[in-house]
Amino acid sequence: MNVTSQIKQPILQEMELFEKKFYQSMTSQVALLNRITYYIVNRKGKQMRPMFVFLTAKMVSKGEVNERTYRGASVIELIHTATLVHDDVVDDSNQRRGFFSINALWKNKIAVLVGDYLLSKGLLLSIDNGDFDLLKIISVAVREMSEGELLQIEKARRLDITEDIYYEIIRKKTATLIAACCALGAKSVIEDEIQVENMRKFGELIGMAFQIKDDLFDYTEEAIGKPTGIDIKEQKMTLPLIYVLNNCSSKEKSWLINSIKNHNKDKKRVKEVISFVKNNNGLAYAEEKMIEFQQEALQLLQNYPESEFKSALILMVNYVIERKK
Repeated sequence: MNVTSQIKQPILQEMELFEKKFYQSMTSQVALLNRITYYIVNRKGKQMRPMFVFLTAKMVSKGEVNERTYRGASVIELIHTATLVHDDVVDDSNQRRGFFSINALWKNKIAVLVGDYLLSKGLLLSIDNGDFDLLKIISVAVREMSEGELLQIEKARRLDITEDIYYEIIRKKTATLIAACCALGAKSVIEDEIQVENMRKFGELIGMAFQIKDDLFDYTEEAIGKPTGIDIKEQKMTLPLIYVLNNCSSKEKSWLINSIKNHNKDKKRVKEVISFVKNNNGLAYAEEKMIEFQQEALQLLQNYPESEFKSALILMVNYVIERKK
């Protein structure tokens, strides 16, 4: 049994029911929309976000979930899907998880409108059921994700990213949505604000580790569905590169910045940059930081009684940094 199936094991029934509810939450009177949403549902990824919602809810409530939990998971997935559809338009990307993206099949205008539709469906699902506490958690995440993306674009233009700014970008861009999943799972079943905040922080820490792992893939040769050096080509400043930039001579630093700014399409030069980052401990440093975030996340689970849900969450945390793609 692969790791994802092991993690899903304690929430198999919930995930099956969730898929039905999620598909229902997307339905529309417009045939074109239904065709597109059917396409989306049938090309789903690992569904890590709903898994976080259900596992967190069951761990903090000794195995309980309710309709609010299902709605929360659906809203998160609707909004996450909306952001992916919009991202593909922004990045002019023709593929998503090995399949054609919505914009590749139906053009940008339709893709943007589908993204808007999914976003509004998510908001209405919460409003119609009076889940204003859950809606607040999700709305904060959407705001922060937009800020994170724009902060990254702003900084990429000047290449003046410090390590602190990098953490701020990935906290907003990636970690905030996983934090929302965990806070939402807890909030759907308990009122205890301290525990909800504890779970939010847990999700945030996993999100940070997850993004650093993603950044490390840019320097590996393994087939991960993302070509090596793509971040450098896109002038994205990631942790291995930031560390090396801040710890090399001024001559090396200007060579690196010149390479990223003016030679990022030159395959040979990109390879040289990758080798330079590897040889100057950029990867080792990023791995060290990733493990720090992972360990901090695991500590937040210590006070919860042993259960299959807690074990699955621990497995999930370890999977995040050990995954091969």
